[in-house]
Amino acid sequence: MILVADMDGERLDAFLARSAENLSRSGAQKLIEEGCVLLDGKPGKKNDRLAVGQKISLTVPEPKETDIQPRQMPLHIVYEDEDLLVINKPKGLVVHPAAGHQDDTLVNGLMYALGDQLSGINGELRPGIVHRIDKDTSGLLAVAKNDFAHVILASQLKDHTMARTYEAVVCGNFKEDQGTVDAPIGRHPSDRKKMSVAVRGGRDAVTHWEVIKRYRGYTHIRCHLETGRTHQIRVHMASIGHPILGDMVYGRKKPELGQDSQVLHAGVLCFRHPRDQQAVIVSADLPEYFREVLEILEKRFSLDE
Repeated sequence: MILVADMDGERLDAFLARSAENLSRSGAQKLIEEGCVLLDGKPGKKNDRLAVGQKISLTVPEPKETDIQPRQMPLHIVYEDEDLLVINKPKGLVVHPAAGHQDDTLVNGLMYALGDQLSGINGELRPGIVHRIDKDTSGLLAVAKNDFAHVILASQLKDHTMARTYEAVVCGNFKEDQGTVDAPIGRHPSDRKKMSVAVRGGRDAVTHWEVIKRYRGYTHIRCHLETGRTHQIRVHMASIGHPILGDMVYGRKKPELGQDSQVLHAGVLCFRHPRDQQAVIVSADLPEYFREVLEILEKRFSLDE
């Protein structure tokens, strides 16, 4: 495919994402790194600046057959159409294959249920996955059935028009009823499995929170994500002295109220449909583990007594 630059000074990866059908900027960067993009006959770099009239040769390789093994598992689908579906993921389920989880992930289940009806933009290990949530976080995530839907949904994530709302139980009490944590997040300098706000060069991260109900020593809150960094809510809440109940990575190191992983649920997902731009609002009730925690708080830690 031959493309011609129509704007002076535009980056190569940005031009490809704008000009090539069904190609995201990250997808463009991957093709550039793989040598699939030639600029005036020579391998391009993602940050090359273009001049009007320059010719760009783009070769899109055929999709690779995935080695992911389909596995039958219950999938709680709360919304589905020809372009996408929204899954209510249970706590404990890993989203995509990784070390230690090769055949028991959500992607394995999606491969069994949908086969090749998944977008390929995120590569063979993450077919269809537009965004993810942590293994021990429950709740909603969107899955794209085709590259068209994937590109549009990914762009909504990038420009913050896909709204995601979470509920959590955190340790301690807030003086205020609502607030915002605006603190860049990056890889922890000494523990590469963790993220941190105390690093140089972190990526912008903004979490808005509001109190739902206070208890003795704990608070039930709602969080609205403006950005979507890895472990964002967990890191932000810990950074202001209110780690999520059960989060033994960023919070207290012993289980509390029977919880040894974060009490965090992605309960509402809002986006514009890729085809007609109509608003889609999907919600998922609090799961059983979360409701049980709230029952304990009401019985043993209520401030109404």
